[in-house]
Amino acid sequence: MPALESRIAPDSDACRQNHGAVSALVDRLRALEARTQSKSEASRERFERRGQLLPSERLGRLLDAGAPFLELSTLAGFGLDHSDPERSVPGGGFIVGIGWVRGVRAMIVVDDAGIDAGAVQPMGVEKFLRAQAIALAQKLPFIHLVESAGANLLTYRVETFVNGGSIFYWLARLSAAGIPVISVVHGSSTAGGAYMPGLSDYVVMVRDRARAFLAGPPLLKAATGEVATEEELGGAQMHATQSGQAEYLAEDDADALRIARELLAALDWNRDLPPGDRSYAPPRFDAQELLGIAPADHRKPLDMREVIARLVDGSEFLEFKPDYGPATVTGHAAICGMRLGIITNNGPLDPAGATKAAHFIQACCQADLPLLYLQNTTGFIVGKASEQGGMIKHGSKMIQAMSNATVPRITVHCGASFGAGNYGMSGRGFFPDFCFSWPNAKTAVMGAEQAADTMATVMAAGMGRRGQAVDQAAIDAMRAQVVDTFERQSDAFTLSGRLLDDGVIDPRDTRKVMAFVLGVCDEARRRALRPVQFAVARP
Repeated sequence: MPALESRIAPDSDACRQNHGAVSALVDRLRALEARTQSKSEASRERFERRGQLLPSERLGRLLDAGAPFLELSTLAGFGLDHSDPERSVPGGGFIVGIGWVRGVRAMIVVDDAGIDAGAVQPMGVEKFLRAQAIALAQKLPFIHLVESAGANLLTYRVETFVNGGSIFYWLARLSAAGIPVISVVHGSSTAGGAYMPGLSDYVVMVRDRARAFLAGPPLLKAATGEVATEEELGGAQMHATQSGQAEYLAEDDADALRIARELLAALDWNRDLPPGDRSYAPPRFDAQELLGIAPADHRKPLDMREVIARLVDGSEFLEFKPDYGPATVTGHAAICGMRLGIITNNGPLDPAGATKAAHFIQACCQADLPLLYLQNTTGFIVGKASEQGGMIKHGSKMIQAMSNATVPRITVHCGASFGAGNYGMSGRGFFPDFCFSWPNAKTAVMGAEQAADTMATVMAAGMGRRGQAVDQAAIDAMRAQVVDTFERQSDAFTLSGRLLDDGVIDPRDTRKVMAFVLGVCDEARRRALRPVQFAVARP
């Protein structure tokens, strides 16, 4: 397979400027993640006083030592919990990711009880639901480390309550699909939250700390006048010996996590997977150079072949139809020994490029090759020539092929993602298996300046139709407002805060992240589930 050559000069002024700007964005990402970790860490004294592990420590005890953990949606809720971004604590109240537990990849959700006692947040519900969707699609055991105060009644929102019910629906669907659901209850799991262990296939509860009841002592007394202790209503020992709600009674957090690890090993979840490692060559170029290649300003060109050369094995890329619709780049490559097709952009999508992409998608489905979409486009091209050339039908053909592809689709926003280009290149609205963003990426219906120019033209024409003189000051004020509206909503941090991707990643980590999720998808396609008619029910 031919190897790509690099035409950039890593020491050039342009690369140094890009490196500085994108490095600053990566630093901002890490600072926001550290803010959340620090907020949870501030509860350490309280947890230690109760003989408990912090949520992050629970996760560490559950995971295989030294194995990778892909954390997802770390910016969930950013800017939505507080109007001041400097005071926003992202994460949605959960730590979510895919990690290895006794050699098995599993979807893990950890209630971050170090933040507001684990109270449910609106975007936390969306983050939880996304984790369940991935677990179901990729056939991943679902492990939930539970300790939550439930809903925050002071910030109650009816839509959070109603939509939160979907969590329990998908727990039942996961179990019925043949995917084990495991709950480790470290603390409170009350009211609706009691259905988390209730709808799990296996429940581990920590003695003297775990609680699961539909109504706690205060609500019980208010509702019925009955007086009872927390242990009588829903303590771990009661559930293990009387109600049958718990299968395993642990002595402390560490013991509970040991039991969960042993349980997953006992399920023999990897029985369908072939043994052996793939051999492959690393890229010929340094991933560090991606920071210099990726421009912070989406109006500056980004040669995606330079990106591919730093992602794929041996920097080898067999380009498909290189001279037809050349602004759309398609071809075959491998990442960590896993073969795949790549679709990306060095400009807008034109009729030839869309036609080529549709052909390539179908060919990859025929060959059973996953598809990696590297988004970097201002959208489908406009103008008389492209319209007469069938842009609508060819773009629709590309969207049809992408939407109905029978192979895994993974999307990375590397630069611009504007207009219907976001759609044709497997945007989040088209349900890719995984979707990530570089911190410099921009996503919008169009560029801010384009939107402002469009509205300025419409406003000036409207003034003319009404016989008014053109008010340039009013037009300029409107233009500034439109630019501000678009800029505030188009950056990667804002989009990730709204769960419009699965996380913002450092460009230098792209190969590592892609290898991980390609492995997840590969295992899912090899694994045979044993569905049952209903979820596992308790006696």
